Amino acid sequence: MINVSLSTIPTIPDIRPKDDLALIIGNALESHGVESGDILCIAHKIISKAEGAIFNLEEIEPSTEALEYAEKLNKNPKKVEIVLRQSKRVVRAFKRPQQNEGTMICEHHLGFISANAGVDESNSEPSTVITLPNDPDTSARKLGRKLEDRFGVQLGIVITDTFGRPWRLGQVNVAIGLFRVPAITSDIGKKDAWGRELSVTEPALCDELAAASGLVIKKAAKTPIVLFRGLKWAMEEETSALNILRANSEDMFR
Repeated sequence: MINVSLSTIPTIPDIRPKDDLALIIGNALESHGVESGDILCIAHKIISKAEGAIFNLEEIEPSTEALEYAEKLNKNPKKVEIVLRQSKRVVRAFKRPQQNEGTMICEHHLGFISANAGVDESNSEPSTVITLPNDPDTSARKLGRKLEDRFGVQLGIVITDTFGRPWRLGQVNVAIGLFRVPAITSDIGKKDAWGRELSVTEPALCDELAAASGLVIKKAAKTPIVLFRGLKWAMEEETSALNILRANSEDMFR
């Protein structure tokens, strides 16, 4: 039997640009305790805020392209401009008759495909939007190493964002930055419960962790960190959330 616990970490204050996240999170973890093998799932918003990935819409000048999308989709052209700046390409933009505001599905510069390239107004000051960190893997690595040095343990970090999924309603948390945690594990060559050899099974460990964190992390509760304890997992020195992205050559719908 495997016993796994998920715990939100309380006492995380509102994060401001240039805040020392490793110090803040470390202080919050003192009363909870940290053990080798623990994994922290962290909502990217606090990473983005600390790194200053915040834009004041009043200071944004929309481009011609942003104005065109804004008119077509009934969106704020200043926000559309930020979305375009964060994107490699707009995969699709549409507005259904029942929608007040249309949707932009974009490929972020990092390669993730999501609505609005991850640009979000929730948990942000009025007239501002928050974007993804510039390099979530590096953010996870720096934070993880500082926490390991403080507590003398080895742990994993998963930085998360909330994405929709094709052909499924609702949203789930997914991984956008990793430290030590493998993006994917492989069961290829192992046997199932009936003795048949597995040939294609590769669990998306990082996304499984991220999605599970959504069971206890709530936008209005100010609990952006979830600690997993009791999992059996193999640490990787070189890991990246980009490893979970499917190559464009394998995109059957492009």
